[in-house]
Amino acid sequence: MDTARLRTSWHKVTDFGGGVPLFFYSTLFLTHPQLREMFPAGMSAQRDKLVRALGTVVSNVDDLDSAVPFLQQLGRDHRKFAVTAEHYPAVGQALLATLEHFLHDDWTPDLAADWGAAYKLVADVMTAAAGEDEQSSPPWWNAEVLRHERRTLDIAVLTLRTDQPLKWLPGQSIAVETELRPRVWRYYSPATPPRDDHLLELHVRMVDGGAVSSALVQAVTAGDVLRLGAPVGSRLTLDHGNDVVLVSGGTGFAPMKALLSQIAQEPVPRNAQLFLGARTARDFYDSPALQALDRALPSLRVTPVVSDDPRFPGVRGLAGEIAARYGPWPGREIYVCGSPAMVAGTQELFHAAGVDAERVHCEDFTGYQDPTEAGIGLLKRG
Repeated sequence: MDTARLRTSWHKVTDFGGGVPLFFYSTLFLTHPQLREMFPAGMSAQRDKLVRALGTVVSNVDDLDSAVPFLQQLGRDHRKFAVTAEHYPAVGQALLATLEHFLHDDWTPDLAADWGAAYKLVADVMTAAAGEDEQSSPPWWNAEVLRHERRTLDIAVLTLRTDQPLKWLPGQSIAVETELRPRVWRYYSPATPPRDDHLLELHVRMVDGGAVSSALVQAVTAGDVLRLGAPVGSRLTLDHGNDVVLVSGGTGFAPMKALLSQIAQEPVPRNAQLFLGARTARDFYDSPALQALDRALPSLRVTPVVSDDPRFPGVRGLAGEIAARYGPWPGREIYVCGSPAMVAGTQELFHAAGVDAERVHCEDFTGYQDPTEAGIGLLKRG
């Protein structure tokens, strides 16, 4: 398999932009119309993910040490979409037909063989991982909404109880689907560690154009049942015994709350400094939880930071800016969660302050290592 030839051909195909995913899905649904019902009604976001996903896989297909763990997680993750081994050949046929259509004379028997081998590798790894996972885990968990608390105009806190045990590490993310937005999944990080009573807490901010977040904040009520996918991600989990600095913006506090709860259960809790960012003082939506953590974790120090409220008597600015300024935090691990812009800006600030990049931990849902936004993505990303 000539991986250089694969990359070159894919770069040529991507020059055709949105026509590529449009042709792919048209081919897939024309040849296998029964698959259409597996996808959300609106396909625009799905088409965008396809191009990113294929580029990711092709660019790394020759690096098995990196590609295999990623593809295994992706195969497990696709179980919640009701994807089975029987679906992969249909996707492969549509993919090869799409490549042939756009490459024209450049589509040679040798190149077709390369693409067929690359796709078979991807499909084999994903299906094997899904089959193994099927022996121990359901494709999804049903979770009843026990409480729905509207904390601010655009933020709700949901308390859920799953019908089966669901284990995750604080800092991981879980896909959520509501029947109000069928076949569209969004990822949220639980604000609690796993509990014996199967309870978990989600913090949801309504975003512009966010179909799932709008439904979870405005329409879901106690008694409704959501679907949850298997936990994913590892970049925000505690993998060191070092003291920590936590920097959160908005509902990015959720995984930090879970991490602090985990730290409070340690035999000798490590030191923790939390920089809690919000636009205004009214946006500190979970103050009782902070007070409870303060009592449970004497080693915790909290610095509330407000960016857009000149009347706020405390520290004003951006949480990441303040946290970096209070540094350099020798020997501490830095954990960051918030909006993509907030996370990227905070990373740059710590880098400018001389903090090594490997000490700054944040999830990247568009990167190769995490399947929540990247991945082959051919089957149902919403």
